[in-house]
Amino acid sequence: MVAFNQTLQTMIEKGQGVAARTLDRLPSLAQESLVKVLGYPYQYPELDPLIKCMMAVQLKQGNRGFIGADVIRARKAFDLQMQSIKSKPTPVKRVEDLRLPLHSGTIFARHYHPAPSKKLPMIVFYHGGGFVVGGLDSHDEVCRLLAVYAKVQVLSIDYPLAPETSPIKLIQTCEDALAWVYQNRKQFKILKNRISVAGDSAGGNISTVVAQRSAHKVYAPQAQLLLYPVVDFKSRHPSFYAYKDGLLLTGEDIDFVTHYYAEQHQVELDDPIISPTYGKHDKLPPAYVITAGHDVLHDEGEIYAYKLRHRGVKVHYQEYNDQAHGFVNLTPISSRAKKHFIEISKNYRKFWDKHA
Repeated sequence: MVAFNQTLQTMIEKGQGVAARTLDRLPSLAQESLVKVLGYPYQYPELDPLIKCMMAVQLKQGNRGFIGADVIRARKAFDLQMQSIKSKPTPVKRVEDLRLPLHSGTIFARHYHPAPSKKLPMIVFYHGGGFVVGGLDSHDEVCRLLAVYAKVQVLSIDYPLAPETSPIKLIQTCEDALAWVYQNRKQFKILKNRISVAGDSAGGNISTVVAQRSAHKVYAPQAQLLLYPVVDFKSRHPSFYAYKDGLLLTGEDIDFVTHYYAEQHQVELDDPIISPTYGKHDKLPPAYVITAGHDVLHDEGEIYAYKLRHRGVKVHYQEYNDQAHGFVNLTPISSRAKKHFIEISKNYRKFWDKHA
């Protein structure tokens, strides 16, 4: 009990990184005991106990969700949170920051290449963060793991955020970035016809919206990796009510995102530019769809996978039942999340190769 209290104190005083990695090495039974000591009030018996510990500490500190009424504060808090769990980054042979001169304006991007002397496929990656927070640094480790274990190049796109940017402008920028990669495919030494889009949460939304919009264009992606994507702003499915409290992404977060990304820009909630589940699903590239079992977005991701399959799209759908929304960002502190994401990266490449 004394050790548990000391661990809790360390997590509160020094940030979550070091203490969370210590907790991660404890057996599940010890982690569950700590969850009880912390008084975590939610009953999620199948959820990874490390996540429950982390959520319990956040609740002790009075923190709920990650997007609030103050956007600037939310961005700073998210960046600090990601910084606090950082560990030694996964080595990648070449990592380079770039400026992309797009039709819609110049943006930054980060290029990861695990084998610079080889021709490799390219994944254009759009980060998550509710369209409001996040950036190149918050998803640096995600892109490193993806590059190394999928054996691909990754170009992470620093797209403009809401609410300052409308969905039309944000999506156009992201589509322009994909077109720019296609135009520069020889300079990047990209394997012929091997450009894909990928993203987590809001980034999954952007990926599949861009895939829909570019379906009949020369730069259309050849595959899409959608990690617990947002695909339906209009509907509230059972998973929304089951997991809207006490986790990384809350129901209140969804309300804030809806306001910042849709309502402030007078975009209807069933407009395919924000809700791709209502878009055209014909002739879309093969989709590798991942959901987390404990996630408000779980059901809409699963439904989207079935809709794509029904329209003849090649789909691989997989649920990680023990995980919560945001688990790919927890790889620096969670061995279980890291194992899952390495598996996803390897299997996505196999899926892509099979349907190339």
